[in-house]
Amino acid sequence: MDFTLSATDRAFQESVRGFAARRLAAGRLERAHDARFPWDVARSMAEAGLFGLMLPEAEGGAGGSLFQAVLAMQEIATSCPRSADVFQAGNFGAFRTLAEYATSAQKERFFAPLLKGEKIAAVAMTEPDAGSAVTDLKTTATADGAGYRLNGSKVFTTNSEDASVFLVYCRFGAGVGGIGSVLVERGMEGFRLGAPSPTMNGESWCALYFDNVFIPPDLVLLKEGGFRKQIAGFNVERVGNAARALALGEYCFRAAKAHAEVRRQFGRKLMEFQGLQWKFAEMRVALDAAELLLLRAAVGAADRLPDAQEVAIAKLACNQAGWLAANEAMQVMGGAGYSQELLVEWCLRKIRGLMIAGGTLEMMKNRIAEGIFGRSFSQRPE
Repeated sequence: MDFTLSATDRAFQESVRGFAARRLAAGRLERAHDARFPWDVARSMAEAGLFGLMLPEAEGGAGGSLFQAVLAMQEIATSCPRSADVFQAGNFGAFRTLAEYATSAQKERFFAPLLKGEKIAAVAMTEPDAGSAVTDLKTTATADGAGYRLNGSKVFTTNSEDASVFLVYCRFGAGVGGIGSVLVERGMEGFRLGAPSPTMNGESWCALYFDNVFIPPDLVLLKEGGFRKQIAGFNVERVGNAARALALGEYCFRAAKAHAEVRRQFGRKLMEFQGLQWKFAEMRVALDAAELLLLRAAVGAADRLPDAQEVAIAKLACNQAGWLAANEAMQVMGGAGYSQELLVEWCLRKIRGLMIAGGTLEMMKNRIAEGIFGRSFSQRPE
């Protein structure tokens, strides 16, 4: 098996690396600690053709692959960790699910501003009583003439303060088979956002409230029976999550390596102490192993959605490797790593959130076990 990038992929990787160095590296510390969404970065990425990377050219995208999106994520995140969130919004999550399942009219309506970096979309999935048990959701879409009335609430929606359109998981009927999704635009009558709630990584999320919001037929994305399709699309979100966690861990590794090469204690450079050498060895092995699992999931997708089992394995490995690298890098760097004057502590906080978002590590382990034994295991009582 040849692990060498093709000439095309290598040229693409180098172009993204150059873009990140020119447009993103400067100001990365200030950007990370600014609670506002970096719209300037979104516009720059859009101008560089990095939004809608996996969208077909006929629909305004670049016609790239999931593998190339992962390569781009790695280059962007290791240059400017905060900008990785912007790339995620313009390629994964709600964007990717829309690309897969939206009608031609819906794509024409929503993609133009998204591709220009003028607006972003968000996935509204989690509810107060439906987190990991997402199929327990209570938000309902009840038939009303040609459309539906949406009632319920959502929590922990990333980019909720800034998103213009929300892909809302809802229930058209009973059971898993009754779950689908609709599109809700900011400003629709009956839709409101709660007060921003700050989180550990510096972001703020708003609860979403739907009070008899009328959903016309052209804003229905997937009707009853759409849940499995939505989760298949959400696996791309998990690939983006894994790629960010891994790249932020790599950022921390490089920062700690540079520190260890110059910092002296007891008359020696830190890199000369065996205890710290072993930390770097363990970080390198974990990061490299996780990257191979991530690239396997991305390459295996080709022109399809990625395999759920491979994605679960990759997310688990990348989340754990990223956390190990960030945590150990902070330990190596001591007070410097703990300080907000560098980005190691921000990366650690960000990775900790990624270990919950997009499916917790425990849920990934459950999914992996199901793949191993070829059957599902209910977590509910008998």
